[in-house]
Amino acid sequence: MRWKVSILTASDKGSRGEREDTSAQVIREMVEEELQGEIVEYRIVPDEVKEIMASLIEMADYYQSDLILTTGGTGFSPRDVTPEATMAVVDRLAPGIPEAMRAAGMQRTPRAMLSRAVAGIRNRTLIINLPGSPKGVHESLAAVIDQLPHALGILSQRTDSEDHS
Repeated sequence: MRWKVSILTASDKGSRGEREDTSAQVIREMVEEELQGEIVEYRIVPDEVKEIMASLIEMADYYQSDLILTTGGTGFSPRDVTPEATMAVVDRLAPGIPEAMRAAGMQRTPRAMLSRAVAGIRNRTLIINLPGSPKGVHESLAAVIDQLPHALGILSQRTDSEDHS
């Protein structure tokens, strides 16, 4: 199964070209190697709720991504607004995903509890917020990536949810 995946980086510095987007590269590698996903869209936007929301909507509705992975904007800084933008565009939350990511992160550092990442569903698209650092992205995505094919299969109706829920 080839999943259509979009990557959205929320970063003021990245959007101005002042910082290389190494976190998105980690996502790309893990999606292609471990999920056998195809990246259909990638962009960097500033930490602005409306811009993040607009990108998520376009990635879900126009590109019809099965999965959108965001990186950045999940901390305590006043500019960290990715969870708020995500919650504004999803129909239903998927709390177990960020719970699993935080639990896995807590095995390495107590600061993992400070992640405000959320996950949710917009129509048939799963949106997951990941941290902004390459290490955080790798650890968080590694904690849940093995469950994503099943989740995406149910969401896209390519798997029978009654047999596996």
